[in-house]
Amino acid sequence: MSKPHWLALLCLPNSPDDGAVALGWWALQFTPRVAILEEAVVLELSSSLRLFGGLRALPRRIQTEGLPMGLSACAWAPNSLAALALARNGVVNGLQKPVSELLDALPLQALSAVQAQAPMLARLGCRCLGDVRALPRAALARRFGDALLLAMDQAYGDQAQVHRWLQAPELFEARLELPFRVDHAPALLHYAQHLLRQMCAWLAARHAGLKRFELMWAFDAMRARDCGSSGSLSIGTVDTTRDFTHLSRLLAEHLAQTLLPAPVSDL
Repeated sequence: MSKPHWLALLCLPNSPDDGAVALGWWALQFTPRVAILEEAVVLELSSSLRLFGGLRALPRRIQTEGLPMGLSACAWAPNSLAALALARNGVVNGLQKPVSELLDALPLQALSAVQAQAPMLARLGCRCLGDVRALPRAALARRFGDALLLAMDQAYGDQAQVHRWLQAPELFEARLELPFRVDHAPALLHYAQHLLRQMCAWLAARHAGLKRFELMWAFDAMRARDCGSSGSLSIGTVDTTRDFTHLSRLLAEHLAQTLLPAPVSDL
């Protein structure tokens, strides 16, 4: 049985709330074992490495192709929580050395359960995870409860983690409330691209493409009575695709020729 190879992917700090989900959908093209872990997407890739060129080729591909999806950092480790802790601290390769050695050097903020107790742990003289691990377990459990010990045990590989695997829905539909009312159709492109990236990630997860998609919008409630409540564009392609750049260009061309009878509030 192959050793587990976990990869944690962090989104850009200013990513939307659903950014991790879209990044997770995109990651499903590499493995079905994808989960959301706190602010990160984690992937177990041991069974996929050979298919995608090995431990050197696959990370390079994920880093390159993940940038447009909002990927900001990633890290490898033998388990998902260790990968997340390393990614938070800019340590990319958690497989070259024993994971305990790497984790011991990380600050208390590397694990959320430890960070929650950081002020008290600091008063006990702890500055890194190794300091916490050196404290008597019984005393840690009495003072801080089970959550801290469980997180430490899982990160160090002494206890297994349970994950809820992410699944792409059968149908894609997404909505976005605009931060302000938009009067001109070309100005909708910036916000529509956010939905478009989600759609392309969903298509990648399903190993699929499309020939047509629809962008709809709702007009602001303070509109003229004769303009209706909504509008839409149906965009078609000659060939089946999930290429974001191509679809974005088509959408831009259609929006450039569209006149809005009222300000738009939702896409």
